[in-house]
Amino acid sequence: MSSIDTARILVVDDEKHLADGIRESLQAEGYDAAVAHNGVEGLEKALAETFDLILLDVMMPKMDGLKTCEELRRNGLQTPVLFLTVKSDPEDRIRGLEVGGDDYLAKPFHLKELLLRVAAILRRTDWYSGTKTTLSFGGNEVNFQTYHAQAWDGIEHTLTHKEAMILKVLAGQVGTIVPREEILDKVWGYEVFPSTRTIDNFIVRLRKRFERNAEEPEYFHTVRGVGYRFTEDPEASEYE
Repeated sequence: MSSIDTARILVVDDEKHLADGIRESLQAEGYDAAVAHNGVEGLEKALAETFDLILLDVMMPKMDGLKTCEELRRNGLQTPVLFLTVKSDPEDRIRGLEVGGDDYLAKPFHLKELLLRVAAILRRTDWYSGTKTTLSFGGNEVNFQTYHAQAWDGIEHTLTHKEAMILKVLAGQVGTIVPREEILDKVWGYEVFPSTRTIDNFIVRLRKRFERNAEEPEYFHTVRGVGYRFTEDPEASEYE
């Protein structure tokens, strides 16, 4: 990843004046910013060039933002995505997270808030890039740089950016109870809390990928009312 100050950001929005205005504001902050005016163009540019963050409008012609994000993830691109949209219902936010988005900002928004969210996402991504790059446990192998994982049963997986970040937070404190608030802070940031149900769903997905029996987890333990605990010792289940 580029340094935070020189990060490359792609703005994808069919409202030309808004997209150009955001680009100019980002450039004024020292970022290297580019623009695409629909989902198809944005997808092509994101796959052809390297960006550290994508600002993605949801309501666009040709290909909407949710579909564009799905295609990015399907092609193995895990660049963080910040959705910009007039839709702000909780269901819409959850949908955005489920397809691989990292944050969700409702229109109209204040420019200062957008810039704060951009900076927060880049800081979290910088933290992720600067910590351990691989993880081995119980016959599972995870590469945090490529998002590639091979499970104990030989099945290969491509983790989403959020799955990888949550796993990295937990694996960085083996055997320790990690409060939900800490996961929220490191993975999403306090200002963009998802619901605790969203985190639970991510833990369920990690269990399905890496546990021999997801109903009786050996590695990903829920500590009720507190948070989660990752262990490399299958016998350590006293909190379950």
